[in-house]
Amino acid sequence: MITKTDTSLRLNFGHENLLLEAWGGGIRVRAVPIGEFPDNDWALTEHNAPENVSISAGGDGGVYIECGGVRCEVHGEKLRFTSGGRLLFEEASDPWSLRLRARRYKTHAGGDTFGAVIRFSAYDGEVLHGMGQYRDARHDLKGMTLELAQRNSQITVPFLISSRGYGFLWNNPAIGSATFAENVTEWRAEATRAVDYWVCAADTPAEIIKKYADAVGHASPLPESLYGLWQCKLRYRTQEELLNVAREYHRRGIKLDVIVVDFFHWIYQGDWDFDPEYWPDPKAMVDGLREMGTRLMVSVWPTVDPRSKNYHGFASNGYLIRTERGMPAVMDFNGQVGIYDATNPSARKFAYGVLKQNYGKYGIDMFWLDEAEPEYSYTDYDHYRHYIGSSLEVGNIYPRMHSMMVYDGQRADGVPDILNLVRCAWVGSPKYGALVWSGDIESSFREMKVQLRNALNMGAAGIPWWISDTGGFYGGNVNDPVFRELLVRWFQWAVFSPILRMHGDRQPNIGALAYNTDRGGGFCSSGAPNEIWSYGDEVYEILKSYVSLRESMKPYIKKTADEAVAAGLPMMRALYLEFPDDELCWQLDDEYMFGSDYLVAPVTEYGARTRRVYLPRGKWRETSGGEVITSAGEYVTVPAPLDHMPCFERV
Repeated sequence: MITKTDTSLRLNFGHENLLLEAWGGGIRVRAVPIGEFPDNDWALTEHNAPENVSISAGGDGGVYIECGGVRCEVHGEKLRFTSGGRLLFEEASDPWSLRLRARRYKTHAGGDTFGAVIRFSAYDGEVLHGMGQYRDARHDLKGMTLELAQRNSQITVPFLISSRGYGFLWNNPAIGSATFAENVTEWRAEATRAVDYWVCAADTPAEIIKKYADAVGHASPLPESLYGLWQCKLRYRTQEELLNVAREYHRRGIKLDVIVVDFFHWIYQGDWDFDPEYWPDPKAMVDGLREMGTRLMVSVWPTVDPRSKNYHGFASNGYLIRTERGMPAVMDFNGQVGIYDATNPSARKFAYGVLKQNYGKYGIDMFWLDEAEPEYSYTDYDHYRHYIGSSLEVGNIYPRMHSMMVYDGQRADGVPDILNLVRCAWVGSPKYGALVWSGDIESSFREMKVQLRNALNMGAAGIPWWISDTGGFYGGNVNDPVFRELLVRWFQWAVFSPILRMHGDRQPNIGALAYNTDRGGGFCSSGAPNEIWSYGDEVYEILKSYVSLRESMKPYIKKTADEAVAAGLPMMRALYLEFPDDELCWQLDDEYMFGSDYLVAPVTEYGARTRRVYLPRGKWRETSGGEVITSAGEYVTVPAPLDHMPCFERV
């Protein structure tokens, strides 16, 4: 049976209900094995009018729905997606010999969720990008299996761009997996109430990203006041220590836009307040920083210790993530703690009220939302339950709703220039003021290469504000010449990213202030100094010159950031976004465009003093000077002394 409206087709196959809808610039597909469709829109929050809709419920025209240049045709129970008469992809099924349907369900006994597996045909030569950040993934995701789950340094953002001319959003926050094999593409949800995905098509990947942003929401602006240097380390232990660092930057004439107070400036997790023993006068600190032109950001974890002054407020109101059995603690880090439930609107309101009371009164309006996956000690997702469902069903949406907690509160309070650093994201996070960073990663040249691939795939997945810890987080010794070179090369790269931020747990460790206390302020140790002068004179002079370069680029950064807001394009763009007709640009993962004008070629090998760079067709000039190169799409080898990273301007 088929039911047709002006914007949808509903099909009943007896064993399954299928809903095809014109949705903005694409088509939304939902399917359930029985019953009605749930009313969750998940990532598809922007209800834009459908574009150029055409629908046929049978007869000579067949059964199809077309919207925004993409057509979904129904052949029996099988779906086929085309654009301009060209096949994009289709479902993979063999209902006869193999008895395999493209859409398979396994109902959970005694519950109202089911497991789902959706299969599509695979195509030789197809290149796939996006999906967020995976430490073991290549830039081209073809041949990869990806876990759909949030972890520290793994960020699931299930949108991909295909070289065949389509974008695909898995509109489902369930734990699961995505496999892009040579013989089949398969999406799996462990527990869901509906299969739900959205497809769009366009002539260029840039147009696909624009349609995607229109459907899930565009990023909030990147504040101009934050384009310069951010200073951070694990961890400034006292108010005076932090102020002395800011004063030294000021004395040296180096503009410092932001300085960060890291974790355990509180007494217990969940206090979300300064420990007065080590931070005696926060207002004076904030005022003093403001006089130097520096804004303060503070670290906030979602964890709540039973000893915290706020624990009763969270626990008694049901504002904590629950466990299905056993003890209520979900993480063990300096004590067994709970995690507040960001999927509960009342819990978000309560949490923001604590931030406003304890930080807002000092004029602090920037937050570092660490542990935002959230991080569990044991990733048995079936053990955790949120306000809106089990973690198996909804867990991947948590980081977006955590960002919503701060953003919605700040918007209501009239806070200008909202930007909060967050360790994880999901589809739509950028519209909630989320500057996403890649998590706790090792300090190595190998990891730097991984992070460059992550930057490009996060951008393709619709996350335009992305950064990594400059130099990596774990294992960088300030006296190690290899690490010093790594820091220089990473810093040069970071200058051409949305935000330039120093951070890391540097070695040798300098210990805690006092071991005879269980208070966070004194109990937790700190890493070695991590200021730009901490690595010797040669490194300092190079980093200082690149800080100056960053300052000089602020007008261009604003132009590029504004493009990201308007069109969804990331600031760090894989080459295919600017050169979609160049097949090699779909494969390159070691260089990128910073906006539309600059080709950036990070140096990711220790000891390298030259760099082989691919220049797409056009005219280019190395930013350090020299003649214009007219390229037909070819490699050049250029000098890369330690004080210079190759970068070409398009002319």
